[in-house]
Parts: sequence; C-alpha cells; structure tokens
Amino acid sequence: MHRFDAVFFDLDGTLADTAPDLAAAANRVVADHGRPPVDYALLRPVASHGARGLIGAAFGKAPTDPDFPALRDAFLDYYEADIAARTTLFDGMPEVLSALEAAGIRWGIVTNKIARFTTPLVAAIGLTPRASAVVSGDTTPHAKPHPAPLLHAAEVSGVDPRRCAYVGDDLRDIQAGKAAGMVTVTAAYGYCGEGDPPEQWGGDHLVRHPGELLALLTAPARIS
Repeated sequence: MHRFDAVFFDLDGTLADTAPDLAAAANRVVADHGRPPVDYALLRPVASHGARGLIGAAFGKAPTDPDFPALRDAFLDYYEADIAARTTLFDGMPEVLSALEAAGIRWGIVTNKIARFTTPLVAAIGLTPRASAVVSGDTTPHAKPHPAPLLHAAEVSGVDPRRCAYVGDDLRDIQAGKAAGMVTVTAAYGYCGEGDPPEQWGGDHLVRHPGELLALLTAPARIS
C-alpha cells in the first residue's frame, strides 16, 4: 500500500512552467502602450498571481486602480490567444506523473486559474485524459487558500483527503492543503512569489526539483 491514494498539483509554477506565455502576454500589453519590454526576471516570480501579479509588475497598477480593468482584459485576451506557445511541464515532471500512474496513484490539478484558461491549457499540454480531476479557480464557490477546491478534487477522484498530498509553489497552496487535511509539499523550484521564503510556509515537505517528488509521493504507507 502506498502512502497516498492521490496527489494534486497546482498548475502554474508547480506542474507546468507557464511563465513564458504569461510574460509574453504582459509584454504585448506593454508594447501597446509604447513602453519597452519588462525584463522576464521581474515577471516570472509573480506569474502564479495571474493578471494581478503581472499587470502589477509591468505597470505598477493594483486592481483598485481605474486603469487596471482595461489592462487586465487586454492581457487576458493576449494570453488566451497564445496560451501554450511556450508552456511546458517542468523538467522531471513527466517522469513523476508516469511514476504515479504506474503505482496506481491518482493525480489531478487544482489551480486558481479560471476554467476559461485552465481547460484549453491542460488540453494543449496533453494532460486532460490523464488527470483524475481538474479543478479551476471558479469550479467551487471559493478559491485557494480555501480548502473547497482541494476537497472537491478529492471527491471527484473518489479518495479520502487525508490520504492525499498537495504540491504547490505559493503560500496559499500550503494553507489550502493543510485546511483540507492533506499532506503539503512546497515546490521551491516554482515561482514562489515575493513574500516570505518557501522554507517558512510550514509545508510538511519541501522539494527543490520535481525529481525529488518521485520517492516522496510513491513511498509505501507507514505501518504503525
């Protein structure tokens, strides 16, 4: 018997490296306003925060700014039109997913990205038929850090949340996983934002490369 019946992954910055496409969309909006492109190194850390993070980094605009809605809508339209041009699974992640499947462990995706973008992106990178659940930010009434999306993923997958792990690259991922009663794994190789360092998020485990997930997620159950 394995330690976990299912493993759920955040999407942006954990399962897939989506930052190149997100940054490209942001810089198309920047170009529309006659500005020079923003350095990718400034955009990548905030990629997990979607339009709020990228428009904030590119324009210094918060969601409360009157200019924000128009900038956001332009960004989202550009992103939707080219959603998987540069996006790939992180190095080592294909092997992790294959190992989970070989071990009979279900896996799924729980993201705050809304279904408008999650559905075509997951399909474009070939994961739709393999995932036991794909939960978007608007699938349930609450988004992470609320546990509802993770609990929904467990229900759809037919597993006990207490026998699940959640892997994410943002503090809210760890908060959501803990609230759902899951074992939490901090993906320190991801985008990780600009707040407290991932070592301080309180996850049960921390990995610095997807390859480190192999032994952790396919480990046998402990016999007490």
